[in-house]
Amino acid sequence: MRTYKIVMVLIVLAAAASFAAGPSFDLVIVNGHIIDGTGSPWYSGDVGIRDGKIAGIGNLSGAPRSKTIDAHGMVVAPGFIDMLGQSELTILVDPRLPSKIYQGITTEITGEGGSAAPLNDAIVNADRESYEHLQIKADWRTLGEYFARLEKHKIGINLASYVGATQVRRMVLGDDDKQPSSQQLEQMKELVRQAMRDGAVGVSTSLEYPPAPYAKTEELIALASEAAPFGGIYATHMRNESNAILPSIDEAVRIGHEAKIPVEIWHIKVAGKDNWGRMPDVVAKINAARAQGMDISADTYAYTAWFNSFSAFIPPWAHDGGTSKLVERLKDPATRARIRKELETSSETWDNEWEEIKGPESILIGVVQNPKLLPLEGKTLAEVAKIWGKDPMDALFDFLIDDNAFTGVAVFGMSEPDVALALQQPWVSFDNDSSGASPEGILGKEHPHPRAYGTFPRILRKYVREEHKLSLEDAIRKMSALAAQRMRLTDRGVLKTGMWADVVIFDPASVRDVASFENPNQLSQGMEYVLVNGSAVIESGKMTGAFPGKVLRGAGHQR
Repeated sequence: MRTYKIVMVLIVLAAAASFAAGPSFDLVIVNGHIIDGTGSPWYSGDVGIRDGKIAGIGNLSGAPRSKTIDAHGMVVAPGFIDMLGQSELTILVDPRLPSKIYQGITTEITGEGGSAAPLNDAIVNADRESYEHLQIKADWRTLGEYFARLEKHKIGINLASYVGATQVRRMVLGDDDKQPSSQQLEQMKELVRQAMRDGAVGVSTSLEYPPAPYAKTEELIALASEAAPFGGIYATHMRNESNAILPSIDEAVRIGHEAKIPVEIWHIKVAGKDNWGRMPDVVAKINAARAQGMDISADTYAYTAWFNSFSAFIPPWAHDGGTSKLVERLKDPATRARIRKELETSSETWDNEWEEIKGPESILIGVVQNPKLLPLEGKTLAEVAKIWGKDPMDALFDFLIDDNAFTGVAVFGMSEPDVALALQQPWVSFDNDSSGASPEGILGKEHPHPRAYGTFPRILRKYVREEHKLSLEDAIRKMSALAAQRMRLTDRGVLKTGMWADVVIFDPASVRDVASFENPNQLSQGMEYVLVNGSAVIESGKMTGAFPGKVLRGAGHQR
C-alpha cells in the first residue's frame, strides 16, 4: 500500500512538473473589461487562448503562458461579423483585407445574389471586365474549388458564402429575361444542392439587379427549398426598397414560409425621399411576422447613402441580354427616350432610383473601369454634367456607355431617423455591404463608399459614444453573438471557453471611423489588437500580415 502511495505521489509531481515546464496558454489577455457578446454588462477577468481557441476565462494570474497582452482600460470583445461583406474577389487581391480588420471584423459573410461560384465560361466572359479590373484569373468553377483556392493561398479573416440565386440562373438561362422550363429549373436546383454540399451557408437573392428581377417568386421558393434541408438561410436584397417595400417584405416572408427556411433581409432601408419616415411601418411588419413564428431578421450599414451599380438607374427590361445589349439600347435614340420617360415616372413595379433622390447632386461617382473616367471619381453626377455640358440624365446615359456599365456609385437616398430606428431593433445586426479594400495597390485606386472602411467603428463612435442610441454591450452583441446566431456559427460570436478565439481589444473612448465620402480610403482607428483564430492580424495597432483566417462552411457541407 505504501509503495502504491509513493507511486501516486510521483505521478502527481511529474504531472505538475510537466504543467510548469510547458505553457498552459499560448496567450493570456489580462486587465481588460470583458464584454462577451451576449449583451451582458462587462466584467473583469483574464482570457486564456490555446491552439486558436479560448481555453480559459477568469483569474489566470498564476497560469503559465507564452505571451501576455495587457488590455488595461480597454474592452475585450468577440471579433465582429460582417453580415454582407462582398469580398469574394478582393480577398484574392489583398487577402489581409486591411479595411475589414481595422474595423475589428474577423468574419465576413458574402455572396449577394451573385456569388463567386458556380461559374461557367459564358459568365466568366460576360464578367471579364470585373476580373481584369482586379487582375484575377477565374480558375475555379464550383464553390468547393473557390474555397480550396482561398485555403491554398491563405486569408486574413474567416469567410463564408451564400450561393446566389442570380448565379445559378445565369448558369442555366444566361442574362436573358425568360422563365426556366421544368428541366432548366431542375438544373438550377441541382446547382444549389451542389453548392450547399460544397459549404454554402444558404441561398441569396439581389432582386433589384438584372437578371435577378426576371425571376418569379415561385422560382425563388424552389431554390430556397433546396437550401433548407442543408440548414441554409435565405438572404435577400429585396425586390424593392422604396415605394413597394412592404409588398417586398411580404414576398420575402412568403419565400421563407413556403421554403421552410429562415430569412435575412440585407441592408434594411427605406429608400427614396417620398418614403422617408416609413421605417416604423417596416419594423411593424417584420415584428408581426416574427410574432407569427417567422424566423426573419435583418442587418444594416447605418449610412444614409447606399452604393451600387450606376446601371441600377436603368429599368430592368433594358438589361435583357446583358451589358452589351444595355449599352446598345442607351445608344439608340428611341430606346433612350423611352428609358428617360420611365426614369421620370414614379413606379412600384421596379426600384426607380432616379425618382428616389433629390437630384443629380445626390449621386457620387465611385469606381470606374475606363481610365479616361478616373478623374471623375469622387465627383457628383451634377458636377460631371456641368463639366461635360450635358443634361444630367444624358450624362448618366453617356457615362454608362463610356464605362461599359461598369461604374459603381454612392446614392444619397435615405433619412437619418429611419437609419437610426432600424439599427436599434433587437433583431438587426450589421454589415459593410462593401468588399474588402486597401489604401494601397489596385484597390487603393478606387473611390468606394466610406462604409467599406468605417461601418463598425462608426457605429461605436456615432450611435454608442456620441448619440447613445445603443449601449456598448448591445452594439457588440449585434456585431458578434446576434450575427453568429443567425449564421449558425455555434463556435464563434461569444467569449466563452471552447469557442474559436476571434477577439478584438479596443478603447471604447477613442475607436472611430476616418473614411469620408470625399476621402474614403482611410483605415479606421482604435483597434489595438484583432485576433483571428487566436493569431493577431493587428498587434499594438499595426497590421501583422498574418493569414490565420478559415473558410467557414455551412452545416450541409459534405467533404
